[in-house]
Amino acid sequence: MTTNIHPTAIVEEGASLGEDVSVGAFAYIGSEVTLGNGCRIHQRATVTGRTELGAHVEVFPGAVIGTPPQILNFKDDGTSRLVIGASTVIREHVTIHSGSPAHGGLTKVGANCLLMVDVHVAHDCMVGDKCVLANNVALGGHIIVEDQVWMGGLAAVHQFCRIGQHAFVGGGAIVVADVIPYGSVIGNHAHLAGLNIVGMKRRGFSRQSIHDLRAAYRMLFAKEGTFSERVKDAEETYGECAELMEIIRFIRSSKNRSLCLPE
Repeated sequence: MTTNIHPTAIVEEGASLGEDVSVGAFAYIGSEVTLGNGCRIHQRATVTGRTELGAHVEVFPGAVIGTPPQILNFKDDGTSRLVIGASTVIREHVTIHSGSPAHGGLTKVGANCLLMVDVHVAHDCMVGDKCVLANNVALGGHIIVEDQVWMGGLAAVHQFCRIGQHAFVGGGAIVVADVIPYGSVIGNHAHLAGLNIVGMKRRGFSRQSIHDLRAAYRMLFAKEGTFSERVKDAEETYGECAELMEIIRFIRSSKNRSLCLPE
């Protein structure tokens, strides 16, 4: 297997390219970039900064990844970097910024993700594996998106929010609070519309797990008692439901933002 670099592409001295890498016409690869085996960088794409792409990442035309964060008074101390997991697909005109040194310097997108046209991932975001971000999704800084989250087109997420695993964010939603794992949110500002049952069924969750989680959800978001009392009651009643315990872990670890709640 050989690396194929178009004669009009620019690959700066110092860049590290694995085996079977393809770099298209007029693409740019910076001097501190690492491309894993089998990466495909299409024409006019830009990969710059301290950026590491795992094996078989594909970057489409016009995408710009690894540029500095959009923050005032940014000073690069050598820690600002970006890591993209294996087999992730980055479509046309996606932008992903490296992290801010004051917060550890790392922006990360997991493996097997799909970032559709015009997605923006800001500095210090942590996106998990197998996530799908549809066209024009915008993530503010410091957002945590856990594994297998799906986000509809034009959704936007406020900085420091968390999106729990297997959650669904509807198209055009404006998310300003944390979204529980397995939750489904819609609207501006986004509210919790229920559980992502469709996603759970597609991913092979058992009928019993879905049944127990539905019952626990109704208990969590009932009107009786305080929220902390309902969390405790749900844990006592459905504590053997692993999916519920993941939601409770998520709730109890909340630090920066409130939770998206039902209307």
